[in-house]
Amino acid sequence: MIYDYAIVGSGLFGSVFAYEATKVGKKVLVIDKRDHIGGNCFTKEVEGINVHQYGPHIWHTTNKRIHKYMGQFCEFNNFTLRTKVNYNDKIYSFPINLFTLHQLWGVTTPEQASEKLEEVKVPIENPSNLEEWILSQVGEEIYEIFIKGYTTKQWGREPSLLPSSIIRRLPIRLSYNDRFYPDEHVYEGIPIGGYTAIFEKMLAKSEVRLNEDFFDDKKIIERIAKNIIYTGPLDKFFNYNDGKLEYRSLRFEQAVYSGDFQGNAIVNYTSKNIPYTRIVEHKHFEFLKNDRTVITKEYPESYTGYNEPFYPVNDDENKRIAALYKDKSAKLKNYSFGGRLATYNYYDMHQVVASALSLAEKIL
Repeated sequence: MIYDYAIVGSGLFGSVFAYEATKVGKKVLVIDKRDHIGGNCFTKEVEGINVHQYGPHIWHTTNKRIHKYMGQFCEFNNFTLRTKVNYNDKIYSFPINLFTLHQLWGVTTPEQASEKLEEVKVPIENPSNLEEWILSQVGEEIYEIFIKGYTTKQWGREPSLLPSSIIRRLPIRLSYNDRFYPDEHVYEGIPIGGYTAIFEKMLAKSEVRLNEDFFDDKKIIERIAKNIIYTGPLDKFFNYNDGKLEYRSLRFEQAVYSGDFQGNAIVNYTSKNIPYTRIVEHKHFEFLKNDRTVITKEYPESYTGYNEPFYPVNDDENKRIAALYKDKSAKLKNYSFGGRLATYNYYDMHQVVASALSLAEKIL
């Protein structure tokens, strides 16, 4: 059989494109090296709870069109992300808001909080890295409690060696608003029943082959498909000819307990002495009252090529290498590249959906 499109990867980008292609009558083959569909959004039922197997995925967007598009595959609940921080066994409200500042300094009004922040800020005229930028915004105490240890664990290097762009989207509020995402992100929630059901609907009319590595069958796939949508690692596609791109990876440690483990979906552990960065308690995403609970501890680690790549390290050298590969990919006939890995960009889910729809509108 000859396929109109072979899609490498059954994650969000590939699955949205597959749905759009089959909707207009195209023959689509989807292959994935994993034993499941859904990429990093994959959820699996454990103890009656939909467990996010590759870290928590909270749907959020400002785009009504994109939210409505996803709504055809699921019903979203009204979950809103409100993270807590555990630092040396003390719990803090997070992201940084007026209650956080009250916990630290006893301030009770926005004016008092603003005055205190001005007092503790470190005067740095032109912050050149993450550490300098956050010190210039909130001072040393908040940096130590909320940022330094967590960031060092997450990225495997000192904050002084990281670009400030990593931290600049972190909210610092002088109100009691403790929502993680900005208020303008009016569409937020978790799909009732988990994410995997969404992908099953998107891929219902595609042929799906799991446990199949594209690079083992690349020549065959190129013969049987008129066009290929590639969502895998950008540097691997080009056999690392211009160098390897750097990623951070994660190791997940899952456990089942009775009752309620932490009373919240996500608690960040920001002390450098604790090896994991956060604990996720999955039943809180869907407001479940189960007698049992499933938690996941997340341990950041280096990407070795044998574990999963999660976060691109967007420093100057990696951007330079990625640009070389992107230039090559743009010149390839009958190939399109999309998604986090194939573009070496950290996208939120709504951005991935929008980019897949944009490609579909362009070439279908």
